[in-house]
Amino acid sequence: MSFTILSSAFGDSAAIPAKYTCEGGDTSPPLAWKGAPATTKSYALIVDDPDAPDPKAPKMTYVHWVLYDIPASVSAIEEGKSSSVPPGTREGTNDWKRTGWGGPCPPIGRHRYFFKLYALDTVLGDLRKPSKSALMAAMEGHIVAQAQLMGTYQKTK
Repeated sequence: MSFTILSSAFGDSAAIPAKYTCEGGDTSPPLAWKGAPATTKSYALIVDDPDAPDPKAPKMTYVHWVLYDIPASVSAIEEGKSSSVPPGTREGTNDWKRTGWGGPCPPIGRHRYFFKLYALDTVLGDLRKPSKSALMAAMEGHIVAQAQLMGTYQKTK
């Protein structure tokens, strides 16, 4: 079985419902995964947008959510759980310079949002609310599998 991540709220390459964005309740979407290798000790999740600020002229990848040390026994994060992550899970810092979910809120155009889940062969421990780049450096050499889900969003107002 291959390692996969999905959401019951939207399909891969489909539009993310507004309730998970700045135009809705800005709550985190439900996520679930399966097929992790037996050597998995923890998971890390990074959600980012490579189309910022304009998909026609991207200048940066904007980070929306950083989680790590998600226990290997966990296979889902319920909707709205950005403020109450699974026990044992640690949070990193997003590009709003805070922890937690920051929903899509693109200034122009339809952006892509990548939900990247990493299966790790270790528990990383306290990294003091790392940025995406600090977490990626800490995970180096420990990634045993990776799964990805991509959703899109364009503001209506």
